[in-house]
Amino acid sequence: MEAFKAELEQAGVGDVLYNEPLSNYTTWKIGGPADILILPGGKDELIAAVRLLQKHQVPWMNLGRGSNMLVSDKGVRGVVIKPHRGLDYVRFEGTTAIAGASYSFIKFSVMAGKEGLTGLEFAGGIPGTVGGAVYMNAGAHGSDVSRIFKSADIVLETGELVRYEKDDMRFSYRHSILQEQKGVVVEATFELAEGDRKEIAAAMATHKDRRRKTQPLQSPSAGSVFRNPPNDHAARLIQEAGLKGVRRGGAQVSEQHANFIVNTGQAKAEDVLALIAHIRSTVQERFGILLVPEVLVVGER
Repeated sequence: MEAFKAELEQAGVGDVLYNEPLSNYTTWKIGGPADILILPGGKDELIAAVRLLQKHQVPWMNLGRGSNMLVSDKGVRGVVIKPHRGLDYVRFEGTTAIAGASYSFIKFSVMAGKEGLTGLEFAGGIPGTVGGAVYMNAGAHGSDVSRIFKSADIVLETGELVRYEKDDMRFSYRHSILQEQKGVVVEATFELAEGDRKEIAAAMATHKDRRRKTQPLQSPSAGSVFRNPPNDHAARLIQEAGLKGVRRGGAQVSEQHANFIVNTGQAKAEDVLALIAHIRSTVQERFGILLVPEVLVVGER
């Protein structure tokens, strides 16, 4: 590791932080430190970082906005890569939209609407980055990334830059090939359609109003914790099991939306994990359905 650190300082890979608390980089505001956090400022720095990690065989993981992730209280050993400023962009070419990995997915949907392009309305309440949305095949309101995805430039763990088309991504419900094959999205291209600006704005306003009324937006959370089982909703099952408001330490099942777990102030990752385990066992005992977490749990346990 010392040889890696010495080379890292000379490699020009962007900002490098040591023992950096990851609670500063997740929407749950939970997580211990990363041994090393690298913030590449652009494609070339990202490629250089991954190649250096490959050369020294240092373990690493990728982090977007941390909106669908639970980092353990002990943190992450090795390196965390978080695409940074140089990958925070969007541009439109007719009905085609190209966005950098670190660009806000919510902002992306807003900008598309202003361009009079439809297809991204569902993204207006997904608090992640474009890269994270591609990784998770993020979705809401009956649509998801796979419906509009065209291609993505990805840095594989070998440091090779490749372009994956839609068929290469193996999209399914909240899943892509990037959950099987390690890589970092650099930018993604989406195919949208011409639409009416007023209708797009109205649809997004409706979604926003529904979120405001039903989701605990005022408290740190990671969005939906569990995947919806076939032909049902996790929130309904959790609510029917009488689990709204249940706490473990500083973590609580939201009173507004039963599929959200909120950080009431000082929640630890272990509090959230204990609450997830309690929800799963209770719902399974009551309904015979084992809920599958949608949240990625990472770090040293």
